[in-house]
Amino acid sequence: MTRSRRSGVALAASLLALSLLALAVLAGGRATSDPTTHGEWVTIRRGTDSLRAYVAYPERKDRAPAVIVIHEIFGLTAWEPTVADQLAAKGYVAILPDLLSSKFGVTPASPDSGRKLTAQLEPERVTADLDATFAYVNSLPAVQKGQVATIGFCWGGGQSFRYATANPALKAAIVCYGPAPDSAGLARITAPVLGVYGENDARINADLPRVTQALGKRFTHELYPATGHGFLKPGRNGADGPQPARAWQNIFAFLGQTVGK
Repeated sequence: MTRSRRSGVALAASLLALSLLALAVLAGGRATSDPTTHGEWVTIRRGTDSLRAYVAYPERKDRAPAVIVIHEIFGLTAWEPTVADQLAAKGYVAILPDLLSSKFGVTPASPDSGRKLTAQLEPERVTADLDATFAYVNSLPAVQKGQVATIGFCWGGGQSFRYATANPALKAAIVCYGPAPDSAGLARITAPVLGVYGENDARINADLPRVTQALGKRFTHELYPATGHGFLKPGRNGADGPQPARAWQNIFAFLGQTVGK
């Protein structure tokens, strides 16, 4: 086995092990008694390219709605699989594509390296990868066909917002402190959008009046007190307070209203 292949295998094993921790953890680090889930890594073919993704399944007897999880600018790190598992614990099939993988391979361990590679992703490639992810999860026997939403964080929040401009079949989009599309893009959105924003994040929040005016009732958002950019992730400003748990409560309520439970 080559050194690069050994590194990729080790990283995948590490990510999977860490993702299993989420079966006992909710946002804010509180224990949960929700059902256990099954998580697995899959390969999604897209023409001559292939996309690596983590899929988390809930334990339920009927088909489930699905949520596409879009990672931060650092690529797919150990944190995002815990988000997918958290969604699965609430009854959703969650799929998390590594959006670096179709062009660069597995996300590197270094956050700075991941950030630099993400900056090189063309919007058209990201859309094509999300289209492939949507088609894959929508075809799974365990998924309610057509009941698919997205949720993204930081850079991924912006991609969740942008993907809603490109896929009219999307039932809902959740944007966690991500930038909004331009006015022409906003005009193409038909799905309801939930915005989750840190109070101390003027760089992103300054654009909210424009977004609210453009989307009207299709856009619901809240600024969470005493939080900053990225507050749903451990270690960020406000992550150790009460707001992440409240934000997740609102996220699950929104999903229940849009794609079902």
